Amino acid sequence: MISNKRIVVLDTETTGINHTSIPHKNHRIIEIGAVEILNRRFTGNNFHVYIQPNRNIDDAAFKIHGISNDFLLKKPIFKDIAKKFLQYITNSELIIHNAPFDIGFIEQEFDFLNLNIKKISYYCSIVDTLKMARMLFPGKKNTLDALCSRYKINISHRNLHSAIIDAKLLGKLYLLMTGGQESMFSTNKIDSQYFHVENKIIRNCKTKLKIIYATNQEIEEHEKYIKKIKKISE
Repeated sequence: MISNKRIVVLDTETTGINHTSIPHKNHRIIEIGAVEILNRRFTGNNFHVYIQPNRNIDDAAFKIHGISNDFLLKKPIFKDIAKKFLQYITNSELIIHNAPFDIGFIEQEFDFLNLNIKKISYYCSIVDTLKMARMLFPGKKNTLDALCSRYKINISHRNLHSAIIDAKLLGKLYLLMTGGQESMFSTNKIDSQYFHVENKIIRNCKTKLKIIYATNQEIEEHEKYIKKIKKISE
């Protein structure tokens, strides 16, 4: 069944990471990329912005995304885009790969503004596709790159990480992961009938399809068509 819920697939790039804690103190968001999906189709109503973090980018982070300090010099600060961004994600189902990482950064940015903004989960539901992938493929590598390879999604154009490109890739992955098409792209099988994602339950349905048999008239028409095709091909 086609769902009319509004889905927003989101990714961020940052000045660096703190491996020891979340939120990631002293590091900032430098890019937000988000794509909208309605009725399981990309709408083109995307949100993409680069952000001036008011601090230097770590060398290790630069090697991952290639975004330089000079490039960000004249970009808006988070305060300038905060309202528009919050409006964009409100009342959506937010799809993120390793959600605590991105949500930690986003909530930290809002905290810095002292606007009494509530937790992101107040404004939208959050689905972590990393948790989904670990349930679908236990013991496997479930990075974005690994999943794209598993689902045969072309990433040859992706030399470096990019929030907007990665959001689009994750959107494709999410549709495949939730569309019952896993067997078309991988030999892995889903062992569990249900798996939980942020208090949601997604069911691996195995209900039998109703068989509708052709009528005598339809069979007759089909046989005429086959004879016609054979005659043309002789």
